[in-house]
Amino acid sequence: MELDKLIVTIARGLVEDKDAVSVTRDEPLEDGTIVYHLHVAEDDMGRVIGKQGRIAKAIRTVVRAAANRAEEKVAVEID
Repeated sequence: MELDKLIVTIARGLVEDKDAVSVTRDEPLEDGTIVYHLHVAEDDMGRVIGKQGRIAKAIRTVVRAAANRAEEKVAVEID
């Protein structure tokens, strides 16, 4: 599964405004890390970040695990 689709699928399960969910991808950094930017509606930001950032951390963990299987280094930023 492509990582951007994975991020969108996870985020759409959390938010109310599903149409506002999008993911952009930066070019790989010098160390090969690919940064994905998750964009959600302003009202849904709290749902995606969660209390003390727990949901955001969980999203990053799942995406990192999927990336490990593909032998890629990734980071997820929530904008």
